[in-house]
Amino acid sequence: MKDILHCDLNNFYASVECRDDPSLIGKPVAVCGSQEARAGIVLAKNYEARAFGIKTGDKIFEARQKCPDIVIVPPHMEKYSAISKQVRAIYRRWTDLVEPFGMDECWLDVTGSHYLFGSSEEIANNIRETVKAETGLTISVGVSFTKVLAKLGSDMKKPDAVTVLPAESFREKIYPLAVNEIIGVGPATFKRLQKLRIHTLGDLAKTDPDALVRLLGKSGIWLWRAVNGYDDAEVHDQDYKREIKSIGSSTTLPRDLYTDAEVWRTLLGLSEEVTRQLRREGFCAGGVTVSVKTNDLSYREYQTVLSVPMRSAQSFARAGFELFKARFDWRLPIRAVGIRAIYLYPDSLARQDSFFCDCRRLEREEKLGEVSDSLRERFGRDIIFPARLKNGLELTREKVNIFQSSHGYS
Repeated sequence: MKDILHCDLNNFYASVECRDDPSLIGKPVAVCGSQEARAGIVLAKNYEARAFGIKTGDKIFEARQKCPDIVIVPPHMEKYSAISKQVRAIYRRWTDLVEPFGMDECWLDVTGSHYLFGSSEEIANNIRETVKAETGLTISVGVSFTKVLAKLGSDMKKPDAVTVLPAESFREKIYPLAVNEIIGVGPATFKRLQKLRIHTLGDLAKTDPDALVRLLGKSGIWLWRAVNGYDDAEVHDQDYKREIKSIGSSTTLPRDLYTDAEVWRTLLGLSEEVTRQLRREGFCAGGVTVSVKTNDLSYREYQTVLSVPMRSAQSFARAGFELFKARFDWRLPIRAVGIRAIYLYPDSLARQDSFFCDCRRLEREEKLGEVSDSLRERFGRDIIFPARLKNGLELTREKVNIFQSSHGYS
């Protein structure tokens, strides 16, 4: 049986801002994206702001309605990244098995650390105190025998706390909790479970796993195993690379889109980033997914298989655009757009030509992409780009998302 910790930096962004500006201490504070870039939502908040009901994802005007005295501060991502690396370095004093889960969370496998550092709970408290002393920030630590239960433990008591969920008594501690307290149960899954009258983790644990599979597919059996303590996922070190399942990029636009031409330019700009990452990872896309959020915040997603695997930005964007035109009904303007490469193929595999694809043009476009990558590496990302993107839309730069297989932790 493993001994696993889940360490979670409390209110990370907001805590860093309050640490670096003592005048914010004791005030309700929210770190928010740019309103000008249409990313004006709450990214993080401190406990004073939470007391007013402010939640991550609230729009700025909603946060101000709940708390007129809220202090809005912009994010400083480079600073957060540097502190995250500093904290991970602290964790590695106790074990080399440190697996990041976002910027502010990590799993640690301390199974082999007891001889030097004591029990799992002692290690958790020593790490907690060291992080506080060296960074001025607090963490909550969950201690258990699986990754899922360790994360659940770190959420049960905040801030600056250690929660132990041992194998012999974890059930009595977690089964009364709401079913959406566990990782893997988002809003959509929560609604489905509610329809089956599965309200608590205890209800979930006692449900027939076959019924969960019928309701949720593979994630149903994963959730049943996780809540019963059967999760056997390992904690991996920083060099471990999971299987990449898809690569995508999305953006919230500075202004609403009203025409196909605007959507085309947006998809082309996003596809430049996605296909660049495809080439870097050594993949071609066998399918494409396009996501659209209208200005009433309704979300739609469409996908299709490509006639031939590709990693050309022009061809990939065209495929996404044709899918968009065939499926999207222009009833409302568009606020956000995303495109994702799915059904990934190693680029070393031979590709079958298709009557439905101009393969010579595709080959020329892919070679152009490789040359563009080389120029960007030498002279910066803005040294070369499609002429269509020179004028018109300004995309808020959001990083490419790599979706990996992760035993339900994605």
